[in-house]
Amino acid sequence: MIFIPIYLLAINLVAFTAMGLDKRKAVKHKWRIPEKRLFLYVILGGGVGGTLGMSMFRHKTKHWYFKVFFPLITILEYAAIIFVVIKFYPNIFA
Repeated sequence: MIFIPIYLLAINLVAFTAMGLDKRKAVKHKWRIPEKRLFLYVILGGGVGGTLGMSMFRHKTKHWYFKVFFPLITILEYAAIIFVVIKFYPNIFA
């Protein structure tokens, strides 16, 4: 159970870093990280890092699907995690 927060921290750091790296590459007109990969990081649990990176680096903010789906995926994933914890580990916080 302890691996979940460690995993989420790591994948969010990866997503945040990827957004910053892709922004830097975009400014320099160099190799870019594919949008599918950025979405993959978010789907794998990096929504908070991806959304923060999008906001902080002002990257992909003109694309409606990033502005809508990054936070939406994050909310759904964290709701699922909370549901599973409450359903299968009701005494975890006792």
